[in-house]
Amino acid sequence: MRVKELLKEKGMTAKELAGILGMTETGLSIAISDKGNPPLKRLEEIAAALGVTIPELFAPQPTNTITCPHCGAVLEIREKK
Repeated sequence: MRVKELLKEKGMTAKELAGILGMTETGLSIAISDKGNPPLKRLEEIAAALGVTIPELFAPQPTNTITCPHCGAVLEIREKK
């Protein structure tokens, strides 16, 4: 995930983002690490707090797919109707 890169772009600290999300800085660090596996709801919250889409958390240019960092599966993202 590119949350650290996005934080830098937005001029925000991890501590500030964690506060917005109602979690500790350590909890945020774990969630966004390579070993983290945050649920979709948390990804939505992180994306909203950073003013980006969920795909932008994973790739610099918005795409409709993401690659799972654990198994390498390519997942298609569709808008909920």
